[in-house]
Amino acid sequence: MDFRTDLAIEIKESLPRKTSDGIETVAFEKSGVKVTKIKITNSEGEKAIGKPCGTYITAEIPNLTKYSCADESVMAILGSLLSDLLPKDGTVLTVGLGNDNITPDALGPLSCSMILATRHISGELAKSVGLDSLRPSAVHTPGVLGQTGVESAEIIKGIVRQINPAAVIVIDALAARRLSRLGCTVQMSDTGIIPGSGVGNSRAEISKSTLGIPVVSIGVPTVVDAGTLVHGLIGESTPLKKENSNMIITPREIDLVIDRAARLVGMAVNKALQPHISAEEILMLL
Repeated sequence: MDFRTDLAIEIKESLPRKTSDGIETVAFEKSGVKVTKIKITNSEGEKAIGKPCGTYITAEIPNLTKYSCADESVMAILGSLLSDLLPKDGTVLTVGLGNDNITPDALGPLSCSMILATRHISGELAKSVGLDSLRPSAVHTPGVLGQTGVESAEIIKGIVRQINPAAVIVIDALAARRLSRLGCTVQMSDTGIIPGSGVGNSRAEISKSTLGIPVVSIGVPTVVDAGTLVHGLIGESTPLKKENSNMIITPREIDLVIDRAARLVGMAVNKALQPHISAEEILMLL
């Protein structure tokens, strides 16, 4: 069975233990956050994982259905991990993918509402309000193809041509293989993203090869494919009826998960771009 998941750590866990060529793994824990870094270094690793060469970081956080994760230390850890994947200088464009009318898919747009845009604050204005040390940041939510008739990748390319950022951060909801990953996992990667691939609705790729600049993705799994869920519960591949084959499962508390995940991811991006400003100050500026 072809399991659907966006998480590199889940694919790595399903591989035979002897499979290690081209795959480097480092794990550590900090302030209650368990971090696993998977680095794919060659074509053999790409073939085994099914993802391009690059770094995939998984942060396992307290379950968002039980905890708000408002602790600034968790935001700071995620921000530091994200910062390591970004260029140290230059404007960063953050894009929130997804449909804010569909709760499990609203992570990107809602996260962007929590991110401080600073590219327009410069010169004497920035000095006069004490914000001249801010890193230039731009934020955009392109919507989805069904709403706009334009691929998100096409919109992002246009913005990149106009503002010439040093890098792009793409935020999107992800699909997981296991229910236990929903609402308690954050994945970051420096390889970009193919929106919708985890749920069988792949759109145009957004990556360095398509934009010409570094693209870092960050997301939280919010759904599990029905066939994957059935296999995980009963331990065998059971073909679903045709009418059920495209079903997607999401937690009952998805509204709470999305609300808290959006706040966490948005503030993590702020911490990565403006590390010298506290979460309280950022919220005040927002």
